[in-house]
Amino acid sequence: MTMLDLRPSPIAGAWYEEDPKSLAESVDRFLAAANMPELNGQVMGLIAPHAGHRYSGAVAAHAFATLQGMEPDLVVILSPFHNIAHHPLLTTSHAAYATPLGNIPVNAEALMELQQKLDIPITAIARDREHSLEIELPFLQRVLKNKFALLPIMVRAQEEEVAQRLGAALASTLAGKNFILIASTDLSHFYDQKTANALDHEMLKCFESFEPAAIFEAEQTGKGFACGHAAVAAMLWAAKGLGATHIQTLHYATSGDVTGEHSSVVGYGAAVVLKTI
Repeated sequence: MTMLDLRPSPIAGAWYEEDPKSLAESVDRFLAAANMPELNGQVMGLIAPHAGHRYSGAVAAHAFATLQGMEPDLVVILSPFHNIAHHPLLTTSHAAYATPLGNIPVNAEALMELQQKLDIPITAIARDREHSLEIELPFLQRVLKNKFALLPIMVRAQEEEVAQRLGAALASTLAGKNFILIASTDLSHFYDQKTANALDHEMLKCFESFEPAAIFEAEQTGKGFACGHAAVAAMLWAAKGLGATHIQTLHYATSGDVTGEHSSVVGYGAAVVLKTI
């Protein structure tokens, strides 16, 4: 029997529970506790934070709860890349991602199609340690009841042009497919609670404007911050190209709301990308 080439998890047991039963129960509790507003439109994508589940899981659950009842064949995850690399875009060289809840295959055909439509190389790497993409997977594994495949892209480049070109290529690749788009990002880092709230609400307003260029402007001028701002912008350009019409913020909190320590916090936001129907 041929062994599946798996990307092993470097964060299970640290960023989330390693025991499958405990992990499933923890994610399910987050999802059950999410207080969801009425959604005005068809869900096409979402924005979710990527800290350890203890810190951002309650916020992330609001984004993933919007997928309940959906059965996408392909889930595109765009995340930042927090480690050193000299490549603008990266993906895994493995055939599947492993989490304690099972394995999720990578759709190699969709990845190849994206590369054919994009004149920026997507570099495949083995055994990456990037947490911001993987941390979303247990939520997907609990909320989606069908089998699905991943199209994982880690965005190291911070240039607006790269994000726009990636978004356009994604829109072309996904046309006619049964997909969900996900952008992984946290908000401001290590400001006091009051400052973080101001910075984060400014960045969330930029998300809600549905103008990806505004995200770069806020980041560059210091009005707001998001470590995955380029990933979010690329996702929004793709969603707009596929007919999405607006964004709805679902929940916001900081690490201080969990720990009670407000002198230095990280901000977390959840939002959903919708198409008016």
